[in-house]
Amino acid sequence: MFFNRNEPLLLISPRLELVRLTERFSRFPWGLLVLITTVFTIGMVALYSAVGGMVNGANFIIQQSIHFTVAVILMVVIALGESKFYRRHVYFVYAITLILLLLVMLSGTVGMGARRWLDLGIVRIQPSEMMKLALIMALSRYFHDQAVTPGLRLVDLSVPILLILPALLMIIRQPDLGTAVVVAATGCVVIFVAGITWKVLLISVTAVLASMPLVWNWLHGYQRQRILTLFFPEQDPLGTGYHIIQSKIAVGSGGLTGKGFMAGSQNHLHFLPERHTDFIFSVLAEEWGFVGVLALITVYGLIIFYGLLIATMARDRFGMLLASGITSLFAFHVMINIGMVVGLLPVVGIPLPLVSYGGSSMLTVMVSMGLLAHVSVHSKQHGSYNYN
Repeated sequence: MFFNRNEPLLLISPRLELVRLTERFSRFPWGLLVLITTVFTIGMVALYSAVGGMVNGANFIIQQSIHFTVAVILMVVIALGESKFYRRHVYFVYAITLILLLLVMLSGTVGMGARRWLDLGIVRIQPSEMMKLALIMALSRYFHDQAVTPGLRLVDLSVPILLILPALLMIIRQPDLGTAVVVAATGCVVIFVAGITWKVLLISVTAVLASMPLVWNWLHGYQRQRILTLFFPEQDPLGTGYHIIQSKIAVGSGGLTGKGFMAGSQNHLHFLPERHTDFIFSVLAEEWGFVGVLALITVYGLIIFYGLLIATMARDRFGMLLASGITSLFAFHVMINIGMVVGLLPVVGIPLPLVSYGGSSMLTVMVSMGLLAHVSVHSKQHGSYNYN
């Protein structure tokens, strides 16, 4: 239909591949990209205000714009890829990421008391960020390959636990409690969606609750202090409680419509720590108030809804679990960061997706969005027109 049989194979392949790419491009979920760009735009407004008083503030804006532009291109490229290629190599990606985590433990770069980065000379990478996606893909592939049963038993969870546990322990060892919690929670979501019996679910929840005293004793002193500060921040207002207290003041002072753009006192008088990264939500809340916060959360909610819709329309089990895991990962980042900023959760250093400044965070989010878009491109709503 698209080519002459008498043409050389060398000429057929590029033409056929072009047809495939064109068809996939026409299926790209542009609505998802519009929502992502909307959140990024809101984030740039907040970032501009947050870095306004800094000497090199303009560099943050330029770099964040470059991060997003490159990440969007990467998102589109990933979305147009072959499904079989991703499924075939997920275990390899997981193994490489696990090795990188091990290298971080042995020779990683130390910063702010934690060993989380691996310096490769040209670039520094954070393998724990990569593991968030690698684990989701590995678990999705494993459950995709298994026969569908009425409910997963404890014995069926042995391999998933072996996939989760080494990564979790190495991330905790860095230490990076926030990322460890996200990795564990996202892995549990994938297992839950894959299908477990209520009996297994009850046993699992009981085991987690019973292990809390052991986990508490295993935590570093400053990590335990962060959790205690959540309930009693006023006990150390100039130390461990400073972040939460100043953030709550900023959020509360925003009121209904906020103080106005570039008019946040907590921000511009430098009371608010990490205002361009982890606590950028406080800047937004102070200057745009409840209305601005509601707008941002609404767009976040639409992205999460879009992700769940893509999961329901996935062509196969791998796509369904992958989309579910990625959507839950995005949702956990949003909930943990906002919960941390308003004093409902401990301060664990989780950035706000697409809003907080940072290339690693932006790259992780957009790669995950590329995989989500990939599931949409190859979803069953496109019928039998499948090139895989």
